[in-house]
Amino acid sequence: MNSMKRVLWPIGFVLGGFFIVRALLEPFLIDFSDPSSYENDWGGPSLVGVLLVHMGPGVIAAVLLVRAMVKSGNRTTDETLDENLDED
Repeated sequence: MNSMKRVLWPIGFVLGGFFIVRALLEPFLIDFSDPSSYENDWGGPSLVGVLLVHMGPGVIAAVLLVRAMVKSGNRTTDETLDENLDED
């Protein structure tokens, strides 16, 4: 189980990072005053739909990454030692 976490954490981190960066850049990549610039995008033709589809996964990824980091940071030394001893 622990080896699976070692594989999935970097994959999730990279994928989540992609979604977060995409969410941060999306407002700068579309022209809010020109609906033709985003009407054929996923979530279009409405601006709200486009922003939701393009930025929503980034918001969700940010929440999940922060939650995972907080959860892993709350471990006590005893829990960490127990996990390491279980691997042997």
